[in-house]
Parts: sequence; structure tokens; C-alpha cells
Amino acid sequence: MKKLKSKFGKWQCVSGCGACCNLAPEERLDLADYLSREELELYLSMVGEDGWCINYDRHTRKCQIYEQRPRFCRVQPEIFEDMYGVEAEEFDGFAISCCQQQITGVYGTASQELARYNQAIAE
Repeated sequence: MKKLKSKFGKWQCVSGCGACCNLAPEERLDLADYLSREELELYLSMVGEDGWCINYDRHTRKCQIYEQRPRFCRVQPEIFEDMYGVEAEEFDGFAISCCQQQITGVYGTASQELARYNQAIAE
């Protein structure tokens, strides 16, 4: 696997973003490649009619089950290694790239969300 390096620092989640809660399975055709059958069923059961997670409160921009969220919702080095084969030293670059792609896809390249994310990881 190619090493992913970021011009930014360490990965972090930015409160109030929620881009990862846009689950739209039609945009994630490789779900079965990294989710078990049970996880895939759970994932699909969490997708609302609009493609957003049913546990995501769009008014507060917060997950309603954050502490109990499934493994595939957690961005942690050991989970990314298990699910995607990403080694710990590649985690930050890979996770940052994933977030930037998802934020861009959901909110756009000129979005406030992407600007806030890039600023946060640059600090």
C-alpha cells in the first residue's frame, strides 16, 4: 500500500461537521469489502431516506449514539488497520484524506466545513 502523507498534522474530528454521517450507500460501493455481513446490515439499517444516518441530529450536528456508535463509525488507528489494512504510521494521512474527500463530497470544496477542518488539522 502506498504511504499517504499529509501536508497537515494529525487527524482529528471537527465538531459540527457530520460529513461522515452522510452514509449514502450508492456512493460507497465497496462497503462489502471491509464490513462483515452483520456490520453491513447494521450500516444499511442506519441509512435514512435522505442518505444521512438516522442517528445524526442535523440541527445540533451531533451523533445521538456517539458513545455506542458502531466500529465502522470510529476513526482509530487499530480499527483502520483491521478494516482497511492501514498501518499505524499511515493512519493520520489516510484518515485526513478520507475526511477531506468526504467533506468535499458532502459540502463542496469552498465549504465552511472543509475550511474549518483544514484549519483544525493544520494547528
